[in-house]
Formats: sequence, C-alpha cells, structure tokens
Amino acid sequence: MPSDPLPDWVPARRRQIGDQIRAARSEQKISQEKLAEAVGLDRKTVNRIEQGAHSALLDHLLLIADALDVPLADLVR
Repeated sequence: MPSDPLPDWVPARRRQIGDQIRAARSEQKISQEKLAEAVGLDRKTVNRIEQGAHSALLDHLLLIADALDVPLADLVR
C-alpha cells in the first residue's frame, strides 16, 4: 500500500460506488441486514461500504452485485 495519501478522487469515487450499491439495494427493497447476510458481512460493514468509508474488496463487490442481481459494472460506473 502506498505511504502517500490517496488522491481526493479515490474516496469520492468510493462514495459514488456506495451510492450505486445503496440505490440498487433500495430498488430491490432489501435491507442492509439482508444484504449483509447474503454476502457474509455484518450490517455495519455494508453501511460503511455504502457511505464510502470502507474500501470494499473486489470479492465483496462481486458478492454484492450477485445478491442484488445487477452486473458489477452497474455498481462501479
């Protein structure tokens, strides 16, 4: 991991991805708790991903996309 701080666009982009996840989850009418259960995370982690406060692993993004039945590309556009 680089010792330099991340460029400003990285956390901003992480928040955008979180917004996309939240929108897809809301559209499916799935709670954070249900999504967390489906992907093997706790609700607080799902919340942190949606807020952009947590850098999600690619594996978690793949599982979230699958649980929401949306292409991964839709979440990271």
